Amino acid sequence: MIEIKNISSGYGNKPVLKNLSVDFEKGRLTSIIGPNGSGKSTLLKTLIGVLPRTSGSILIDGTDTVSMPRADIAKRIAYLPQGRAAPDMTVGELVLHGRFPHLTYPRRYSQRDRDIADAAMVRLGIFELAERPLSSLSGGMRQTAYIAMALAQDTDYILLDEPSTYLDISHQINLMKILRALTDDSKGIICVMHDLPMALTFSDSVAVMQSGELLSSSPPEELSSSNLIEKLFGVKLYYENREYGYRLKP
Repeated sequence: MIEIKNISSGYGNKPVLKNLSVDFEKGRLTSIIGPNGSGKSTLLKTLIGVLPRTSGSILIDGTDTVSMPRADIAKRIAYLPQGRAAPDMTVGELVLHGRFPHLTYPRRYSQRDRDIADAAMVRLGIFELAERPLSSLSGGMRQTAYIAMALAQDTDYILLDEPSTYLDISHQINLMKILRALTDDSKGIICVMHDLPMALTFSDSVAVMQSGELLSSSPPEELSSSNLIEKLFGVKLYYENREYGYRLKP
């Protein structure tokens, strides 16, 4: 479990997170939602140590990350930021790059590293694309390749910042199904989401943020029955059925 206790952090002299506490469990998909500027991306960056915290603690399975080198954190948590450009490499090379935190001197990929990368591509159904340039893929398939890279990193947790942005609806649904399936491997999936129906439909838990604070962390059905969504976003959600999940109320 990742336990975040009373953390504060920000950018220079600009505080963003304010005394925030929340837990993320293995084997569960947690979405983080909130208005723009509420600190969702800042939370992910603080969690992996890209941004230093000014107070509080972050524990991974009981160990405070303040005592962990960044390389060790990368063996426990994979992070996919938003807005990534397509590097000049093949799909296979990208996925193999997920093994980098595990390399030791002289930092050469072993056969085991290559086997793990191949298994990640097979798991996500993109092994036949291994020799394709990443730039030649559609947005949805490129995002799948990045998730395969995170899977090859072989961590307990995967953090994703707005993974479905710029994808059409069919690719969004397929992406969320992939992430949902990874929880069956006991991985903790933590996603910053803007699509509210998608977040509630596929998540085990939804964390709601505003102005750097956590307002709620609860199952989707509990959140949808409250007035918090309407209060923050000015919209209402309803549960249609198991096939279609949650939808915006007209």
